[in-house]
Amino acid sequence: MKDARAALRYAKAILNLAKETKSETSLQEDMLLVLDTISNNKELKVVLESPIIKPADKLNVLNATFSKNVNNITLGLFNLLKENGRIDILASVAKQYVIIYDHYKQISVAKVITAEPLTKEIEKQVLDKIVELTGDKADLENIVNPNILGGFILRVGDVQYDASISNYLNELRKEFDNGHYIPKI
Repeated sequence: MKDARAALRYAKAILNLAKETKSETSLQEDMLLVLDTISNNKELKVVLESPIIKPADKLNVLNATFSKNVNNITLGLFNLLKENGRIDILASVAKQYVIIYDHYKQISVAKVITAEPLTKEIEKQVLDKIVELTGDKADLENIVNPNILGGFILRVGDVQYDASISNYLNELRKEFDNGHYIPKI
């Protein structure tokens, strides 16, 4: 990641400022919005990373894009990055903020791999089960992989639970290959 150390320092600084003003959750929403907007808008990413475009113009673009949707700390971050000539690392700062915020709030990221996208109802059940098992909240990331055929694979931290149909079929195949299967005649 480009300038990861600098991005982490900026992210820590704005988290500390947000804690003082009790707006860390609002800032988290802002950083998610910034990250999502930059990653989904190729032109904005090019503008921010371009060495040809003046920092003042980059700041104007950011203010025009976000000023109505973000709080003053986020706008201050834009200005600070402009003044320090680091506006090109805004996406990295936002990503680092999201990571350290989740750590601060003890929110882990749970990945669920399914053959079909999860419905909101099932997503809620999975999140409730994660809280029951780990005692911590989790953000759920659903990855769709039709190769697992059905069921799911759940990863929380370094723990994985594989309840997929493909895993079940592989286990059956191993039993047949090892000669453990004795047909009833």
